[in-house]
Amino acid sequence: EEAADLLVLHRDFAAAVERCEAGCDSLGPGPGPGHERCLFLTSFAEVKCSLCVVGIQALAEMNRWREVLSWVLQYYHVPEHLPPKVLELCILLYSKVREPQVMLEVGSSWLGAHANQSLPEFGPLLELYLAHVLLPLGRFEGAEELVRGCAALDGEQQLAFLGTIRQSRCRWTQREETRSAAEEQQDPATETVLGALSQKLLTMLTLLRRALRSMSNHFYLLPYKKMLLATFLLYLVVVRLDPASPTSLPFIYKLVQLFRQAWAAVLSPIHRPPSRD
Repeated sequence: EEAADLLVLHRDFAAAVERCEAGCDSLGPGPGPGHERCLFLTSFAEVKCSLCVVGIQALAEMNRWREVLSWVLQYYHVPEHLPPKVLELCILLYSKVREPQVMLEVGSSWLGAHANQSLPEFGPLLELYLAHVLLPLGRFEGAEELVRGCAALDGEQQLAFLGTIRQSRCRWTQREETRSAAEEQQDPATETVLGALSQKLLTMLTLLRRALRSMSNHFYLLPYKKMLLATFLLYLVVVRLDPASPTSLPFIYKLVQLFRQAWAAVLSPIHRPPSRD
């Protein structure tokens, strides 16, 4: 009751989990053999199951659903000993978070145990396991083997389960065919888009090649020797000479004249690109 109050009323999920763990740890072995022992074991199982149910809900509220199965198995040790209510909650939880494969081995072990096949909850749990674990994962052969291997099911029940499996297989096949057809229709469209992009890229590369060729033809006409000489002289003036020195003035004057000649040569009508009407 304290764990349930912490879960529902106070919304203190961590405290609820701690209370459940303390309760499960405090449950000791029962008394000696006899009628009192049977009553104690029944009460023991109910309290332990209730504590685990509250703990599962609290862990799910804290988004710690990955810990649920291991947390439960630390008190029941093997899947075959799980109470039906606990197994039901685990199946629904992992189905809701879209991780049904976690319950594959646990559910198969529980349903395959002969002691569990005599329980009244066996039929509903088998149906739940098929609907939320095996069929969503496409395990149709395993589902048929499980149904045919259950001695607790009569002929009518087996036929009903096998019919459900057959219908699910048909829906699965139709979805796969529809998906394949959609992918086949999408491929030509993708190829068309890629073809258009490739054509545009080829056109851009052709224009770029023409521009580079035109620029290279134009630069071939430039007087490189004069430009290099002017650059070298500019380097000497800036780095090696002192412009404030009177001895540098004639040299700077000649350099200015050389730059003017080079500039006039670059912009002369001979080197200008031809104009088109």
